[in-house]
Amino acid sequence: MSAQGLLSLVPAGVITGDNVRKVFNYARDHGFAIPAVNCTSTSTVNAALEAARDAKSPVIIQFSNGGSAYFAGKGLPNKNQEASILGAVAGAHYVRSVAKAYGIPVITHSDHCAHKLLPWFDGMLEADEEYFKQHGEPLFSSHMLDLSEEPKEENIATCLKYLKRMAPMKLLLEMEIGITGGEEDGVNNEGVDNAALYTQPEDIWDIYRQFSEITDLFTIAAAFGNVHGVYKPGNVHLHPELLGKHQAHVQEKISSKNNKPVWFVFHGGSGSTAEEIKTAVSHGVVKMNIDTDTQWAYWIGLRDFYESKKGYLQTQIGNPEGADKPNKKYYDPRVFIREAEKTMIARVKQAFNELGSTNTL
Repeated sequence: MSAQGLLSLVPAGVITGDNVRKVFNYARDHGFAIPAVNCTSTSTVNAALEAARDAKSPVIIQFSNGGSAYFAGKGLPNKNQEASILGAVAGAHYVRSVAKAYGIPVITHSDHCAHKLLPWFDGMLEADEEYFKQHGEPLFSSHMLDLSEEPKEENIATCLKYLKRMAPMKLLLEMEIGITGGEEDGVNNEGVDNAALYTQPEDIWDIYRQFSEITDLFTIAAAFGNVHGVYKPGNVHLHPELLGKHQAHVQEKISSKNNKPVWFVFHGGSGSTAEEIKTAVSHGVVKMNIDTDTQWAYWIGLRDFYESKKGYLQTQIGNPEGADKPNKKYYDPRVFIREAEKTMIARVKQAFNELGSTNTL
């Protein structure tokens, strides 16, 4: 796709505003979605970027609240979200520092922000506004508000308040309506009522109508049975075809020729079947979150390295080759962390293939 690919429309490096719009429209029109990889360190960021470069795909780097605090350092206090703010901002600056070198468009995003975490959201927005004053664009490309546990009217009203603050910077807002089950980042929704796992078309129209009065830079994480984590087959009942009904409802309301007017987000993508992913993308999903599977992939690399080099990792001196042989080249973090990165890279490449974004640059 080189002549008509994404790099003919947007630059390499972190993109914002109009360029994010171009990427999501291009993804929708060409029938693919972009993986959003949760990252907790420079190592995991680098792995996601390397995978995207090799796959010739755009990528979304996202930081959760807990992942942000970890990025800043687990030894820092976080009573008032100060570590999460610091870590998210540091992560966004780091991504900006290296993204262009990988030669790919990168969207930097913050993940689930529940009502109790709004101080974290406020802190990131302040960093965006400060960066905007200096550079004419926000630090991040987008943020997510997850107020799905609040009443619908309150969810929408709070999102609109923030959207009005974000729109002048052309900063995209992702919102969630309906609940994603399971457990992630300390939020447990494993016992929620089943009906809450499925969003209604009227909900999507209420959001689309009111958000569109402010900006078109928003995405909707609609619930269609999604669950965070990986569960035994048969225990999760996804219905991505519901997204098609949502699209048709909005299309009719706005009398549009576009049969996919809404940018949808797929949460709880880990463990989903290729067919479920394909169906979701066909109905306008442009972003799919992946976290649990990449965490497991990172661990696999570390585990397998230890198992294969166990005899060299018991003492600093002495291994199967001799009692006086040094082992530094085996326990150097650059060696075993790189092995973890390699397996994470392979899993992220799988996500690009499943979502159809490989070779779209």
